[in-house]
Amino acid sequence: MNARERSRGARTGRGADGIREWFTPGRIAFTVLAVLAIVFIFENTERVEIRVLIPVVTMPLYLALLAMFVVGALCGGYLFRRKTR
Repeated sequence: MNARERSRGARTGRGADGIREWFTPGRIAFTVLAVLAIVFIFENTERVEIRVLIPVVTMPLYLALLAMFVVGALCGGYLFRRKTR
């Protein structure tokens, strides 16, 4: 097998090189954070009262935190988006 065939096999994800490519530090960190988020959701299912300006809203804690996460992600994405020209 020459160098060209080895590199082609790595790009297609075949063999041990493909498995090592898939398990990058970023993907491992993302998986760990996703599992921790799921555990957090199942541990925080009680209802809480939240005052949003005037009305009082009663909802599960994990939904309130998820909503704030989405708002923060949208704001961060807007502020730090790359400008292409």
